[in-house]
Amino acid sequence: MKRRDFLKFAALGAVAIAAGSDAAAARDKRPNILFIMSDDHTSQAVGAYGGRLAKLNPTPTIDALAKEGMLLENAFCTNAICTPSRACIMTGQYSAVNGCPTLSEALPPERQYLSTEMRKAGYLTAIIGKWHLKVRPSTFDYYKVLPGQGKYFDPQFYEGSFGDTKGTTIQMKGHSSDCITDSTLHWLKTRDKTRPFFLKYHFKAPHDMFQNAPRYDSYLEDVHIPEPDSLWETGNHGSIATRGHNDELIHKIGTSVGKRNHRRNMGKHMKVDQELSDREYKSEAYQRYMKMYLRCVKGVDDNLRRVVDYLKAEGIFDNTVIFYTGDQGFYLGEHDYIDKRWGYEEAMRMPFIVRYPRSIKAGTRTDAIVENVDYGPTMLEFAGVKTPGYMQGRSFKSILETGREPDGWKKAAYYHYWMHMAHHDNPGHIAIRTKRYKLILFYATAIKSSEPDTPPAWEFYDLGRDPGEMNNQYDSPEYAEVIAKLKKELKALRAKYKEDDPKFAFNEAIDRFWDYDKKDYQDAVKISRAMAGKD
Repeated sequence: MKRRDFLKFAALGAVAIAAGSDAAAARDKRPNILFIMSDDHTSQAVGAYGGRLAKLNPTPTIDALAKEGMLLENAFCTNAICTPSRACIMTGQYSAVNGCPTLSEALPPERQYLSTEMRKAGYLTAIIGKWHLKVRPSTFDYYKVLPGQGKYFDPQFYEGSFGDTKGTTIQMKGHSSDCITDSTLHWLKTRDKTRPFFLKYHFKAPHDMFQNAPRYDSYLEDVHIPEPDSLWETGNHGSIATRGHNDELIHKIGTSVGKRNHRRNMGKHMKVDQELSDREYKSEAYQRYMKMYLRCVKGVDDNLRRVVDYLKAEGIFDNTVIFYTGDQGFYLGEHDYIDKRWGYEEAMRMPFIVRYPRSIKAGTRTDAIVENVDYGPTMLEFAGVKTPGYMQGRSFKSILETGREPDGWKKAAYYHYWMHMAHHDNPGHIAIRTKRYKLILFYATAIKSSEPDTPPAWEFYDLGRDPGEMNNQYDSPEYAEVIAKLKKELKALRAKYKEDDPKFAFNEAIDRFWDYDKKDYQDAVKISRAMAGKD
């Protein structure tokens, strides 16, 4: 859609909304919709999900939302990095369709579908905080967003209204979590209260290069943060694709907590003494890393409490559908990894909690598989809007309200990390995840290349027996039939989501290594040796 056509369409919609808003205001009983998203806040750091950090009580406000609503155990992103995940939520489409598979693409106004549909439905729309989709979110009635990743302290914002594609630069003082919440509360207090609102309230925290507000400097200061077993134990996790032949690439693939990755590791970020032994270095890096991360999380949770208190004081808490999530998972030392990106559980899984006492029973959980492309359709259904035909996602509102999966509900989540060996040294890969199993193909090439430059390989995990993904069973005869079935399902999903388009050069490599015979493995060994500098 051309810009002039978009503005013409939007203007006509605005006139229609204005004409009917006065008459509709008194009888509009639809709920407000508050979508809260933190950056890199992983389920391992949400108390309601349990795990080794729950006893530290890092998220009492978020946990209260879970206690009063529903917690989703199997919510997944389709690509565990910021821009693709946010684009999936805004469009209800997978990356091959929405055009944002990496950190480099923009989401133009004509594809900012979620805000457009909400506004057409008569909702007052706003987004405050991190946007990270390049262009201004000018399809919202109001926006106040960080430029790019934004700064933790004294952040700048672009502030604007509907149709404003530039915005005004605003400078604030203080920590970003406080500034974002101050701005959110100001908008809530000054909004048009005759209309239901759709508000995206997005934190920068706890994204890496962590910086907490000074008031949290002593938080957890004298506490030893529990370590995951897989920080120290490798087991049979991974493959030649992630470790190289005979582990010759462990220093080059996947950034680390300790010294394993020579190029980039958390010890360097945390300024740990390089003279320490490997074990001491890793342990010290982990403790510093986790404390700074959890201090940022604490700042998010405390600020969220301020918004909850406002909603209660206004008497609109129970008439607001509150969603809480992170834009993807995040590694907290598991498998000696940092960041996200991997199709393993720690990165692929998203925390997802929904509170709305008028239709969602308190203290409930579901293991239904949902993906971030489904979030937009679900919010739209709460607003009384049918999922548009151009969206690939599907509303799971009925699951939230009944705890039951409707007929034909998806049995698997799809994953694709496109940014081969960028930033954190993760090879490109695709995956399918059912309630019990996960199958991953590391196809080992960049988007515009068909020639692998890291070793290709398959991995398979039985999550029922091995929830920590410590035992790659791809070569086990016991699972041959299951793997064959999953490959068939994975191929079908790739076609359904338009990922198998020949315009993507990597599909040649995917096809080449699909059956993965002995010759393919030997080719992987050769690539590994060349990458290790042995050939």
